[in-house]
Amino acid sequence: MAVAAGAMADLSGGQEPVAVGLWPPGEAPPAFQYSPDNVAGADGHVDPTEITFPGCSCLTSSCVVHACSCLCRGENYNSLCLRPADKEEEYARPVFECNSMCRCGESCPNRVVQRGLQFRLEVFKTEKKGWGVRTLEFIAKGRFVCEYAGEVLGFHEACRRIQAQTSKDSNYIIAVREHLHSGGIMETFVDPTYIGNVGRFLNHSCEPNLFMVPVRVDSMVPKLALFAATDISAGEELSYDYSGRFHNLPITNREQKSSEEDNRLRKPCYCGSRTCASFLPWDSSLFSTPDAFSGISPLHFSP
Repeated sequence: MAVAAGAMADLSGGQEPVAVGLWPPGEAPPAFQYSPDNVAGADGHVDPTEITFPGCSCLTSSCVVHACSCLCRGENYNSLCLRPADKEEEYARPVFECNSMCRCGESCPNRVVQRGLQFRLEVFKTEKKGWGVRTLEFIAKGRFVCEYAGEVLGFHEACRRIQAQTSKDSNYIIAVREHLHSGGIMETFVDPTYIGNVGRFLNHSCEPNLFMVPVRVDSMVPKLALFAATDISAGEELSYDYSGRFHNLPITNREQKSSEEDNRLRKPCYCGSRTCASFLPWDSSLFSTPDAFSGISPLHFSP
């Protein structure tokens, strides 16, 4: 397809290293406040801007594995591309980038997601899916594409907001549950409805070309980073699986049953892939009380 040059306006208002285009000219999505990074939610439960990690003491511009405290779990990136997990690894490896307290330079190769957008993206009007995002240039497999940024909420506020939605409202709230070796679960709730970045316009696909990885920089509050799952051509729409099942465990019988019961609440999927599930992923647990919190997760990671 021909790649449109996009409108002259920058949707990010100059807040990104690379301008975010908008198409077609004269049209714009409903108003929201653009923020390239996560911000504290209205409940003030979590402050994603707080710096709690100590920095590495590396004095070179390029941190190296085993000599750098941020890379004690191994190398994260290779030539700006996320290093794939080893086949023998049972769990996804957590990703910690060097942070603002580190003594290494800004050119350190362990600083990728924190640099923000590096590719020209365009928010555009789709035929059936509302607004979407496409790339205006080639993106190699493994490269960081964009963050899914917004208000970081506590569980109760996330539940309150999603239960207040009507069938006509678009749901932007995402819940990430990371299953730890210890058996514990770390939960992160991000809502870019009112404050967010270009990631809020990404559509779901049952055969996505992006996948999400929680990346930590300054604290344990992760950046929800989206990486290219394959080489992506200029003009191609960007998408990820809202259920977070890319490179994760297959759906369980229990989750399948829950999905069937919740079909009346779910919205149709228009991704058009060969394996389309007909409905967008749905998390019934956010309609439950905290004591009954046991539903399926929109995103299910196992670091």
